[in-house]
Amino acid sequence: MRIAELRTVDDFQRAYRLFDDIWHPEPGNPPMPVELMVAFAHAGGYLAGAYSPDGELVGASVGFLADGNALHSHVTGARPGLGIGTLIKRHQRQWCLDRGITAIRWTFDPLVRRNAYFNLVKLGARPEKYLEDFYGEMADAVNAGDPSDRLLAVWRLDREPERVPYDTAVEALDGEGRVHDTDGPLVLVATPDDIEKVRTAEPERAREWRLAMREVLGGLMAAGAAVCGFTASGQYVVKRR
Repeated sequence: MRIAELRTVDDFQRAYRLFDDIWHPEPGNPPMPVELMVAFAHAGGYLAGAYSPDGELVGASVGFLADGNALHSHVTGARPGLGIGTLIKRHQRQWCLDRGITAIRWTFDPLVRRNAYFNLVKLGARPEKYLEDFYGEMADAVNAGDPSDRLLAVWRLDREPERVPYDTAVEALDGEGRVHDTDGPLVLVATPDDIEKVRTAEPERAREWRLAMREVLGGLMAAGAAVCGFTASGQYVVKRR
């Protein structure tokens, strides 16, 4: 697998088609228009693609420079099961370090367990804000019909993240989506096994999960609590301050 910067309009068109194939958006609602990729590239943003040995574009990422000496990684899409996300993030990290950029930010759905594990455990990023219905209604096959709550993840490239033992933590949201009233200093907030399957099979159940996550994790973070880890069984580890 080869990771390389996207530089030409042809590169951007290939990325556009890849994103379209991943998200299946409604017409007029692409995740990343070609014209915007051209503008980001011209302004010094990050645009890179992952190529298979036969030259097929199988992953792409687009980001723009943000305040606080950071890169905001706006959209990343990849064919599943190839480890492309890790390769792109490593490339993105080195790209930033080469330019003296010390943080990478992006948003992700707090209910998607595999993304939370990748972001918090594999990379060491930490959620710093809970963003309620951040994008508004999203008209694509992945997000349609669900409020677009997101966590703002921040990967600080110049320091190691805080790691907190959680053997004394108590559940604030359990694996069935039930909310528990607790005032413990360290709490666990569970995620569903596969929220995307739940959205398809039980949309009302998916909405219940969304509102429970918003109430518990969103409420904790709004009150100043910090997410300091993610367990192997799919729980955010949250420390009250």
